[in-house]
Amino acid sequence: MKYNLKSKLSLSIALVVLLTVALISLLANFFIGNQFKDYITTQQEKTTQDIVNSISLQFDKETDTWNLDFIHTIGMYALYDGYIIKVYDLKNQTLWDAEAFDMNLCTEVMDDIVHRMQVEHPKVNGKFTSKDFSLMQNNQIVGIANISYFGPYFLSKDDFQFLDSLNKILIGIGIFSLMISILVGFLMARRLSNPIYKIVGVTKQISGGDYSVRIKEVTSTKEVEELVRAVNHLAATLEKQENLRKQLTADVAHELRTPLTTVQTHIEAIIEGIWEPTTERMQSCYDEMTRINKLVSDLERLAKVESGNFKLNKTNINLLDLSNKMVSNFEMEFKNKNLNITAIGDCPDIIADSDRLNQVLMNLISNAIKYTLDGGEIRIIISETEDTAIFIIEDNGIGIAENEIPYIFERFYRADKSRNRMTGGSGIGLAIVKSIVTAHGGSVDVESRLNKGSTFVVTLPKSN
Repeated sequence: MKYNLKSKLSLSIALVVLLTVALISLLANFFIGNQFKDYITTQQEKTTQDIVNSISLQFDKETDTWNLDFIHTIGMYALYDGYIIKVYDLKNQTLWDAEAFDMNLCTEVMDDIVHRMQVEHPKVNGKFTSKDFSLMQNNQIVGIANISYFGPYFLSKDDFQFLDSLNKILIGIGIFSLMISILVGFLMARRLSNPIYKIVGVTKQISGGDYSVRIKEVTSTKEVEELVRAVNHLAATLEKQENLRKQLTADVAHELRTPLTTVQTHIEAIIEGIWEPTTERMQSCYDEMTRINKLVSDLERLAKVESGNFKLNKTNINLLDLSNKMVSNFEMEFKNKNLNITAIGDCPDIIADSDRLNQVLMNLISNAIKYTLDGGEIRIIISETEDTAIFIIEDNGIGIAENEIPYIFERFYRADKSRNRMTGGSGIGLAIVKSIVTAHGGSVDVESRLNKGSTFVVTLPKSN
């Protein structure tokens, strides 16, 4: 049987409070009981001493006589309190004896105390004991008082009523605390579970394809707040990916439609005899088919890099040597645009796939050439940290708008919305760059400002 979060939290809080109150009640009962026993024992000792002091004051030294009426009064009050008194003078003659005065009353008092203690506190296992006390006046003994009481201690009816009231109060506090804890637990559980229920509802909408939905619930619970942020981020990411997927479909269709339409138009015109199949027209068809073939090759290359079966053939390579070789491959492009290219810096050999990094350099340098105006400058800077190798490709070209930067590594994304063939390719190059660098365990970042230039920073682990 499964319970919802609200029920589990309510029951858990109630159980914890119940156990806590029960434990506190038991401990309180134990410690208060012990303290009360000590208090009663101390009070008994004090009472016996007060009785002894009171009897001592009834001796008159001048007449060498005792006030037996007051002794009788003291003895009767003491008897009703559970103390049986016998008083002797120095000649050991009995001055007053509670048992002799009223044996039945003494027996009744003793039986009542014994019965009460045996019923209420059988573990005490006490009995009546007698103890002699010297009656003193001016540091002189004037007589002896023998006091019998139930030991080691005994409780009166009022004492038992106090303990019973205390236990009832503790039980009442426990019941009240349990009820309050159930109420508080329910409210806390509802406050905690409501955002979770809303999160569950939102995730169901997301799983149904509604990626625009967001959780607007405000909560003071840190973990729930993090969960809300995570779900919202997931929805935003899925929405972005869905938009990119739709854009990818449109981009692929656009990239293929233009050359195919051109080829189709040319061939139809030739077939219908409108155009002569001249070398120039056939060359135009060939160029468009080459464009399509290049696009398909780029797609295949990207799919291979991103596939789970992609393997790197790692060897020791030097980034500066690799950069210089790539610069020499673009020598004609640099001359045609009168670009100044420099490769500087140094870094020990790293373990990486030379062919794949060649591809990274080729794509980044090619982009730098395309988007740098005639007479511009491109710099390749090699550096290192303790664990990583870094190569930077910066230019002073046309730059990238700030709002475009987060998307430039997506497939087919191009800041140039017109897709002028003179200013760029299909928009797959940077996606390939990122995939290759990621496969090496590295990262690629970009900083750019319009009309100021762009800087691509590739960071690679020295060994992997």
